[in-house]
Amino acid sequence: MISSDAFSYINVINKAAEASAKRHEVITNNLANVDTPNFKRSDVTFETYLAGELTGRDALSKKVKNMDLSKLGSTTYLDHSTLSYRKDGNNVDVDTEEAYLADNQIKYYALIDAMTQEFSRIRSVLQR
Repeated sequence: MISSDAFSYINVINKAAEASAKRHEVITNNLANVDTPNFKRSDVTFETYLAGELTGRDALSKKVKNMDLSKLGSTTYLDHSTLSYRKDGNNVDVDTEEAYLADNQIKYYALIDAMTQEFSRIRSVLQR
């Protein structure tokens, strides 16, 4: 983590990218255990924590600048809300997990692209 106001946005993007990488691990674990009896799928919560940190009337730039990044993390949880229609008690659906994986990969690459663009803007300012 870079400790400067100029990098506040990049630090938030980095936290989101870390959560996305963690979600990738969790989804691939779900897929690896598709045939494990009584296995319950897991997922990662990050977006609700981010939304909680961004509430209020201040401008987005001020919220990001004043954000306590130690509170902004991700949590892995077991998904018991998805009912299992399988006899073995496993609630992993391969098609759904693959869709989640594709969605997560798109988000991850978008985050990396946003971070690259921010560094490019900073580099452009420094070169002038």
